[in-house]
Amino acid sequence: MKRYFLVLAVLLCCVAAVFASGSKESSDNVLKVGATPDPHAAMLGEVVDILAEQGYELQIVEFTDYVTPNEALASGELDANFFQHLPYLDQQNADKGFNLVSAGGIHVEPLAVYSEDYKSLDAIPDGATFAIPNDPTNEGRALLLLEAAGLITLSEDAGLEAVPADIANNPHGYKFKEIEAASLPRVLSDVDAAVINGNYAIPAGLIATRDGLYVEGAESPYVNVIAVRNGDQDKPAVKALVEALKGDKVKAYVAERYPNGEVVLVD
Repeated sequence: MKRYFLVLAVLLCCVAAVFASGSKESSDNVLKVGATPDPHAAMLGEVVDILAEQGYELQIVEFTDYVTPNEALASGELDANFFQHLPYLDQQNADKGFNLVSAGGIHVEPLAVYSEDYKSLDAIPDGATFAIPNDPTNEGRALLLLEAAGLITLSEDAGLEAVPADIANNPHGYKFKEIEAASLPRVLSDVDAAVINGNYAIPAGLIATRDGLYVEGAESPYVNVIAVRNGDQDKPAVKALVEALKGDKVKAYVAERYPNGEVVLVD
């Protein structure tokens, strides 16, 4: 009888090991990626079938802010995310102690100045109020854009994380409201102008090359990346995702969906 129970216990252990192995294998074939809706989640939707053909199940989890996608990735709730540019990722690592890296750069979404009341920068009056993103890297990016447009001058040591206090010369006496990036399209009617990120401008029906009073150049260093935990960048599923996003199907989709340069793919 004891021999019977010993054999049964061994068999049960073997069965459990087989199921555990199968579960692990299945988990490795699932890639859960967090993304903001447009264009990131939309672009991911274009490669679901491509990854499925390679044996990977791409699950897209949508977020509407810039904070929780990195928290979810760092905690292991996600395998990757796709919503941010590299300077923002670097800033998040420094500020929050994350150990996240880029697995590949995909595209640039040009930042632009928008206004409902004025048709050109020259028409914006002295003392006007500009709404700008309130997160460090995008706030600095917005101020650098305004400097490039000749509206303000930043101090020499301002860097990529400039804030309004770093403005050395403000000849028009502009005022600045620091607003959460996702809310900028909604407050556009309440201010004279706003500097809005592409992934929030696009769902609001704003096209940088059509509606922007001043648009970031193609030389922008703010490339949107696939972010993963350090050590996961060489995983086959992650490499397959990056390759698919750089492939012909996404190129065709971007050319059709964003014909006015709202999304610029990088090599």
